Amino acid sequence: MKHQFSEYRSDYGNYLFPYVIWGYPEAHESPADCFRQGFLPGNRDMSRYYMCRHTRVDLAKFEHSSENRRIMRKGAGLTSRLIPSSEFDYTPHWRGFCRSYADHRFGKGVMSDERLDSLFSSPVCSHLIHYQHETSGQDVGLVVCFLQKPRAAFYYYAFYDLDLFSKSPGLFMMTTTVGRFQEMGFDHVYLGSCYSRNALYKSQFRGFEFWNGFRWSQNIKELKFMIGRDQENVHQHLLETPEYIESYYPEGINPLP
Repeated sequence: MKHQFSEYRSDYGNYLFPYVIWGYPEAHESPADCFRQGFLPGNRDMSRYYMCRHTRVDLAKFEHSSENRRIMRKGAGLTSRLIPSSEFDYTPHWRGFCRSYADHRFGKGVMSDERLDSLFSSPVCSHLIHYQHETSGQDVGLVVCFLQKPRAAFYYYAFYDLDLFSKSPGLFMMTTTVGRFQEMGFDHVYLGSCYSRNALYKSQFRGFEFWNGFRWSQNIKELKFMIGRDQENVHQHLLETPEYIESYYPEGINPLP
């Protein structure tokens, strides 16, 4: 990848000069190559990426835990099917369905009709998973995915019926999607970033890993340390923080090639 660095707020007193790392894939690189290096799509045509605390599940190591099975039972009676985006009928009904969820989840007007329309017509939406009630056929939710088989499946957006809160539809959709992609023979399913304790639900899957800036880590304690540190007044870069190095990398850290 070719890299570009976009400057963020500086802290001159502590010699902190942060930059957001943008990545541009070269001709021989695919989206899966970018995901593997800790990058997420920075725009919906997937021409630019940004490095972040990305999460994924190594599907060779995944198996359902008791908690996963409990969530699956709560979704009894719901069915799903995988649909190529070219075959999905994005009707005004679906626009309203998704906007209702987005207004509640992200704030009213944050995701406009135009943004929704561009999402469903963009390259990052290669497939959708449609969830519905098995008996009534009532729509339950949609998952917007990007698939590059067999290397990478990206769980991008989920929209669901908020009246089904007791069934934990969001967790059910993510859990069944992880299992589906394992059955389909994918190597990894990517679940987006994790910067808050509210996002730790992504770590419930066996085979979970997160990108810490220099490697994929399976250490949940390390992830929780980093999340907690985000809430503090930070005066050092992470790799200059003795507590972090002594706790998680006492053998030292080799620079990236």
